[in-house]
Amino acid sequence: MKEPAIERLGVVMEPLEGVKREAGGVLNPGGARGPDGELYLFPRLVEAPNYSRIGIARVVFDGDRPVGVERLGCALEPATTFERNGRTAGCEDPRVSFIAELGLYVMVYAAYGPRGPRLALAVSEDCLNWRRLGPVLFAYEERWEADFNLFDNKDAFFFPQPVPDPDGEPALALVHRPDFDVGGSEPFVTLPRGITEQRPGMWISYVSLRSARRAPSALVHARKHRPLAFSKHPWEKVKIGGGTPPVLTPHGWLVIYHGVTGRMVRNLDHQPRVRYCAGVMVLDVRDPLRVLYRSEKPILEPEGEEESKGVVDNVVFPTALDPRSGGIMDVYYGMADTRIGAARLRVAEE
Repeated sequence: MKEPAIERLGVVMEPLEGVKREAGGVLNPGGARGPDGELYLFPRLVEAPNYSRIGIARVVFDGDRPVGVERLGCALEPATTFERNGRTAGCEDPRVSFIAELGLYVMVYAAYGPRGPRLALAVSEDCLNWRRLGPVLFAYEERWEADFNLFDNKDAFFFPQPVPDPDGEPALALVHRPDFDVGGSEPFVTLPRGITEQRPGMWISYVSLRSARRAPSALVHARKHRPLAFSKHPWEKVKIGGGTPPVLTPHGWLVIYHGVTGRMVRNLDHQPRVRYCAGVMVLDVRDPLRVLYRSEKPILEPEGEEESKGVVDNVVFPTALDPRSGGIMDVYYGMADTRIGAARLRVAEE
């Protein structure tokens, strides 16, 4: 596969002056085409200093180019105990997949609760009205000797179609990024058995398709956890994480993911010494644990003031893909944790 070409289309959403719930930035949107064919974004809306809601915005186009949004309110506000921690609260960084087998839009988001960020789910039939399913519950598995529910977890999304799980059973695959570096007064790293890589990376866990068909509440029950990818190239030296839910292409499942360089500072929400870039990963259709292609260099990295200056400088953070036609898809991404941009990706079909 040839390295995809990318073209920036510009800013599509930024904080409105004087709007309190956007004062800390609008960023990292989930995205999906609704039943009406319209493209909806689900941006993280940050009320300073760090109180996050998930908004709803309809994308406005000039021809085929996204040029702005129409705000439609909020999909989720922190309201439950797993989204609040006493000091602040957050429904953060959603990813949205339409799973046709269930007839549902499924949103995975980071719920910033008492133990820090953990994954939670919400579902919708119409892309506008959402109901919570609750936190994701990772099954304990003896092979790992680890309880994945104890770790911070972010950057998660579902595949839009069923795939075989490691035992060949039809399943819904959840990509996520657990962080085995446990904080607290005496921080330490506790790794699953057989894992030697301490830097956070991408894992896949699976939900039984049969159970999810019977009841959507089964979507929170994840099992058969497997590592997918860890840091490999210089541009992802600190860690990697999932970006956009995958799109099926002739090459396989295409995912835009992020990589980080620099230095993370413990217990800081706004990281001043990091650089986030984005690359492409292609996964096998029959076995998504098999990586067929991975960017050696980033396809998108911070350039210009809009991506280099903001709440967190030097960040491009892809979270949504809108497939068009002829191998073209639009990438929606956070810019310096402050605003939302779009870029057009062209993937060779052969």
